[in-house]
Amino acid sequence: MTRYPDIPKPIRSGIVLVDPERGTPQRIIILQFNPDTLERSLSPQSAGDQADSGGGGSGSGSGDKNEALRLKGPAQETWKFTAEIDATDQFEVAAPDGIHPQLATLEMLVQPTTAKLRDAMRLSKKGTIEISPIEMPLTLFTWGSKRVMPVRITELSINESAFDVNLNPIRASLSIGLKVLTVSDLPAGHRGAELYLAHLAQKERLAAAARGGALSALGLNSGDIGLGRV
Repeated sequence: MTRYPDIPKPIRSGIVLVDPERGTPQRIIILQFNPDTLERSLSPQSAGDQADSGGGGSGSGSGDKNEALRLKGPAQETWKFTAEIDATDQFEVAAPDGIHPQLATLEMLVQPTTAKLRDAMRLSKKGTIEISPIEMPLTLFTWGSKRVMPVRITELSINESAFDVNLNPIRASLSIGLKVLTVSDLPAGHRGAELYLAHLAQKERLAAAARGGALSALGLNSGDIGLGRV
């Protein structure tokens, strides 16, 4: 048999649940297969968006024009991808419940535990006027060492496509949507806010490493731009 010892083992993408107070991982979920594609969207938070009528008019005031190049905060970034889970790809691993455990693990990312729900019910029975929403662990999505970001799951759609004789699912695809949590979403000093800043700093380092272009490649020179003839 031919062996290829020099071929590096691929890094897996995954999700890490972190205790926001201590910063310790509570659970690590490794995706069985890395998604083939990633759909990413960034929406800039421009300061003048509300006043921009889009018609080239004068706007509601001179102050609006001063906001054209200003940002209110970080861009709103969303991710969407399809994850595959297949028990038939792991014949050496016993799977009496099919892929129920893997699916349940992902579903619990958007569900409070029974213990937390019972606590809320007890408070309600005691006549507590206001019950705080249940706080979930801090969720991190990882795509290699250069993309580690705090997220909130916004979509989890499951398509089960094969079953064993006991009707346990053995193959499924999951459409997962994520919203990257920024400093605009989290309180100051929150561990997730610090992780977002680290994620943004990584983008800055990568952008600084990119080679810049020359105006001549665009058919321009500095005089053209200075005279406003672009």
